[in-house]
Amino acid sequence: MPAPAVDRRQFLSATAAASAGVILGAPFVHATQKSDAPLIVGEGDYKFQVQHEWPELPDKYTWQTTHNVAVDKAGNLYVIHEGREELKDHPSIFVFDSSGKFIRAFGEQFQGGGHGIEIREEEGQEYLYVCAYQMKKTFAKLDLKGETVWQQYAPMQSGVYAAEEDTKPEKVWGRDRFMPTNFAFLDDGGFLLVDGYGAFYVHRYDKEGKWVSCFGGAGKGEGKFATPHGIWVDNRAGRTPSIVVCDRANHTLQYFSMDGEYQETITGFGLPANAETWQNLLVIPELHARVTLLNEKNEVVAQLGDDVARVTGKDGGKIRGDSHLWQAGKFVHPHDACFGHDGSIFVAEWVGTGRVSKLQRLG
Repeated sequence: MPAPAVDRRQFLSATAAASAGVILGAPFVHATQKSDAPLIVGEGDYKFQVQHEWPELPDKYTWQTTHNVAVDKAGNLYVIHEGREELKDHPSIFVFDSSGKFIRAFGEQFQGGGHGIEIREEEGQEYLYVCAYQMKKTFAKLDLKGETVWQQYAPMQSGVYAAEEDTKPEKVWGRDRFMPTNFAFLDDGGFLLVDGYGAFYVHRYDKEGKWVSCFGGAGKGEGKFATPHGIWVDNRAGRTPSIVVCDRANHTLQYFSMDGEYQETITGFGLPANAETWQNLLVIPELHARVTLLNEKNEVVAQLGDDVARVTGKDGGKIRGDSHLWQAGKFVHPHDACFGHDGSIFVAEWVGTGRVSKLQRLG
């Protein structure tokens, strides 16, 4: 099996951001905005005020590659970062109120591999669905205080994983390994779990958390994937409900019926990492330095924080690793984006120091 370092080097090469000086988790120094003037991006109905490093993380904690974000009904923001497995009492999930003030932290069981996080209301109560990769290789359902409802490992009944992948998880990468990255929710109470760094399959579970089926696998498109990193159910008004998968290394979105039948491919992205909808909008964070908004016809209506030319250029690795090179209003590596209740957007970036920005909707 390929070692994690090899897989990471391949990924960094794909982003054009590799350099000898980039080390995940290195103690970089953050740049801060010097001006008090509002920083506005977008135009027309799609204008946003940018607030970089919006949440106030307590001094005793530090980010390690912020990965995903989610908002609950009360407007609280949940941020999952990879977490530092070697540090005691340094969990992978942080919660902030609607003003960015820290509330609580939990998720020690995901430290070193924290990745995906989504929120769903079930019979009047909200729950977190969390997944972790690296040596953790697990996914779980929690309440909003961090108490575990259930926790699972590789679905061996799918027939696609190496022996003992569910009982002896190790930091081993490969197409017969389990490296879950994100969730999507089904109307029947079930959910979809995408194995974005492992076997490249989408797994379907019922409302009890029992495995049902899977589709996908490794390939160059049209139902096959190269790092199917993000997933969402697109049920925007005027569209037939369907599953959208961010086929990251193929630089595309793939659409499927709710039964998992391939429908179409949408091109024009740079390592699309995840997806979410709000009203008629679909947001796609792209690791190639921008956040794209599409309307209900999947026409691009805005591309926010675009710094693609610099980040994918020859000095891209230096930019990722040196926050002094980051530019206000520009993104480096958007890894996830989610909508607030008013259409504002929270963006988590895959940088060693972590960064979470708020795009306050103005339009």
